[in-house]
Amino acid sequence: MAQNDKLRLMTKVARMYYSQGIQQTEITERLNIHQSTVSRLLRKAHETGIVRISVTVPSGIHAELEEALESRFDLREAIVVDSVSSEEGQIARDLGSAGAQFLELAVKPGEVIGISSWSASLLELIKAMHPAKNSTGTKVVQILGGVGNPAAQTHATHLAGRLAHLIGGSAVLLPVPSVTTSLEAKKVLMRESYVKSAMELFNRMDMALVGIGAVEPSRLLASSGNVFSAEELKKLRRMGAVGDICLQFFDASGTPVRTELTDRVIGISLAQIKKAKRVIALAGGKRKVEAILGALNGRWINVLITDHATARAVLDTSTEV
Repeated sequence: MAQNDKLRLMTKVARMYYSQGIQQTEITERLNIHQSTVSRLLRKAHETGIVRISVTVPSGIHAELEEALESRFDLREAIVVDSVSSEEGQIARDLGSAGAQFLELAVKPGEVIGISSWSASLLELIKAMHPAKNSTGTKVVQILGGVGNPAAQTHATHLAGRLAHLIGGSAVLLPVPSVTTSLEAKKVLMRESYVKSAMELFNRMDMALVGIGAVEPSRLLASSGNVFSAEELKKLRRMGAVGDICLQFFDASGTPVRTELTDRVIGISLAQIKKAKRVIALAGGKRKVEAILGALNGRWINVLITDHATARAVLDTSTEV
């Protein structure tokens, strides 16, 4: 077959398949050629540039940022939302909405799902989530103590209960402070059967929903009473801490920063979090860039939901190190 004839047939097959939407089996019948020939011609059409496929990304979708984060930090998935404001409350609402959509599709029957306390973004996720009662046998366990100032405590301790209700699962609460006054006080609380029941599930989690905190606590956490003193926070900063997950602090490289303060926290450890198949973090805003980067460097999370400005800042900062 002459070169022009090959090109003509290649072009004809490509137009039938891509422009007219005709299936390969029908092209085979119409042109009286073998289906393997049709497949080969379509492949050649790509190679020669006769067919060029482009994906037009809609406004507000940040596919390149998501792919860059996934590649740079070996994430299972990155979801970058187009937040309309740099104000922390609005960012939390935007992240919560994206997290709710992700979770509605991600939950499977019989799973153990851990959820942290004192996260504004997780609170917004619960507010935005639609009922999806198809998760028979699912347990939702609170992975950080939720007892504190009564006004803030309502937000924290109801996260697990509300999520369990929405997905048709059962809640396992951890009704203790996340920070105790002393190691002795923690030991007393840890002997309680309901505390043991919750913590036994920490090593069995299929999914963990967490926030990422900066060393300087958020307004929600600060109002809860579950915080370290100003002097204790200064000590953490001197030791290189940049952020935390469930009040377990780490430095810029993601290495845990362990002090005597760690022994006063009642909640999950970083090592236990990492055992979960999916560790989904909702975090954004300028204040948290360094903390998010530390969590990513430590590989403590494998799914990140953040806003576009924060995603760019994290990527830019990571190339400077």
